[in-house]
Amino acid sequence: MVSQYTVRQGLEHPDGLERRGVRERGIRSPRVFAPGDLKLLLLALIAEQPCHGYDLILQIEALFDGAYSPSPGVIYPTLAHLEAGQFVEVSVHGDKKQYRITDTGRVSLNQQTVALNGVWMRIDVSRRSLRGQDRPAEIHQAIHNLRHALQLHQGHWSPQEIQRVHNLLNDTAKAIVDGE
Repeated sequence: MVSQYTVRQGLEHPDGLERRGVRERGIRSPRVFAPGDLKLLLLALIAEQPCHGYDLILQIEALFDGAYSPSPGVIYPTLAHLEAGQFVEVSVHGDKKQYRITDTGRVSLNQQTVALNGVWMRIDVSRRSLRGQDRPAEIHQAIHNLRHALQLHQGHWSPQEIQRVHNLLNDTAKAIVDGE
């Protein structure tokens, strides 16, 4: 039997982000942004064009090819922080707030060019890691097929079937790690 440590160690990506295809209860995905990255990214996106909060969520999701989407519970407090620091100003259009960069925000953004370049680099690394772009298309298809098979098997898990699938998956993981 393969331990979780061995499988995780063997499937760890060279950039240090552990891949997880399915979110397990109580286990969080790796952090996508380093501290301060989201604030800087939002400021850069707003500098390109005034936006609503939801537009920013969609833009960030597009940066990650749909593999990651920030929650409103992360975006809106960060926007409020930018507003409180007078980096952005808000205008209300109907029931939506539109964020526009201020002169203070533009100066801050210009002073952080190196940091912003680092954010773009980390986004690229995270996107590749989250999407598994280093894997061949055939492997993506096989993973998709496995997920689909597990979804089709909903609710009919006898103890024997649980053990059978458990053994199949662990044996496959061990064979991948061992190169067999």
